[in-house]
Amino acid sequence: MSPPCVLCFFSFLLCIFPIISPALHLPLSQFHHTNLSRDPYQTLNHLVSSSLARAHHLKNPQTSTTTTTTPLFSHSYGGYSISLSFGTPPQILPLIMDTGSDIVWFPCTHRYVCKNCSSSSSPTTNNIPSFVPKLSSTSRLVGCQNPKCSWIHHTNTTQCDDCGNNCTQVCPPYFILYGSGMTGGVALSETLNLGDRTVANFLVGCSIFSSNQPSGIAGFGRGLPSIPSQLKLHKFSYCLISRRFDDSTSSSTLILDNTSELDKKTIGLTYTPFLKNPIVEGKEAFQVYYYIGLRKITVGGRHVKAPYKYLSPGSDGNGGTIVDSGSTFTFMAREIFEPVAKEFVKQVKNYSRARDVEVLTGLRPCFFVKVGEKPVEFPELRLHLKGGAEMALPLENYFAVIGDGAACFTVVTDGGVGGGAEGGVGHSGPAVVLGSFQMQNYYVEYDLRNERLGLKKQLCI
Repeated sequence: MSPPCVLCFFSFLLCIFPIISPALHLPLSQFHHTNLSRDPYQTLNHLVSSSLARAHHLKNPQTSTTTTTTPLFSHSYGGYSISLSFGTPPQILPLIMDTGSDIVWFPCTHRYVCKNCSSSSSPTTNNIPSFVPKLSSTSRLVGCQNPKCSWIHHTNTTQCDDCGNNCTQVCPPYFILYGSGMTGGVALSETLNLGDRTVANFLVGCSIFSSNQPSGIAGFGRGLPSIPSQLKLHKFSYCLISRRFDDSTSSSTLILDNTSELDKKTIGLTYTPFLKNPIVEGKEAFQVYYYIGLRKITVGGRHVKAPYKYLSPGSDGNGGTIVDSGSTFTFMAREIFEPVAKEFVKQVKNYSRARDVEVLTGLRPCFFVKVGEKPVEFPELRLHLKGGAEMALPLENYFAVIGDGAACFTVVTDGGVGGGAEGGVGHSGPAVVLGSFQMQNYYVEYDLRNERLGLKKQLCI
């Protein structure tokens, strides 16, 4: 960054907050523009690319008292959002619920800059609501010696730069990379308002700039800065409404619970235990994920053979399955995906392959179907989990009908047709990333006290 740019940014931050440290360094990078299209093939291709980019990020992370309910909305860019209230007086902002990360951040200040974040044709148009610290009497910059500064930087060491015991430096800026975007800003201590409950000194990121982020992020992962950790939740649960309600006013409910009884199971749910997170140097993000045990996959009742090393997480962090609400389509490593896809092709006799559609969407296999004449039928996809839990997915959770002529398998893998345009995802990290598309119309409970995931198929709206 050139000296004039640095001075401009220092001046900008001094206008926002009363005190700022001179030891401020913000990396900048070039951003690439993506637009959602009304064309269904291009829309699916966009979701494939974003799902693969998200999987690449998750697999190769870069380090840089009462029950409360809140509505949960679905969006055409693949995420589910909640509205949270911060500050005094309150300012309400929509945030994407993300179980694959642990930091909570919102667009911040009147001068918030976001590249390629709007559905507008202009890549610099910014119509995203932002939080204004000057309008809140409870906004405070986090100091470099505050333990929460280490939380947002995912480190156990102090973030002060050659500073004594009475250091007045603020926490250095954070920089977070996501699958297809990034964000950067400064750490705030702020009040979170949840109905009639207020949570003081809540750590939240005040992002000054972002790219490819349609809103802020509410991290629900396992780390210290996440919403479950900061609220000391015993469990949280949600039911993801169907994608047909994208961008509508329809919503389901996210439940935040810190009064649950020890060991008590919710009636009607089947449970699978959370697995121990791998501890890998340089891959601290692996400790944030929710790992579950995938024992086997069946297609049409037939067991699909997949190498065990990909189904179970190793001590090196490779393999295993995580649940990620921030991913749209489920990702499977090629060694798992290929036998699953081949089994569908083998069992589907009534429909012919639609290879041109596969090229257009980045999904495979795709088949020509005739919608309306009789119900579209495909073999059942079932995930068998440890502890006896199973997910017999509804058809609409793993095949997407495009117009009135084709249906495509909505699971992605790395490279080639069906692997999208992003290329190789790599073999490191989780082998399966269970995305939100496959979790539609499932009630999902994260029982944090008892280290288990509860599941029940139900209509969410």
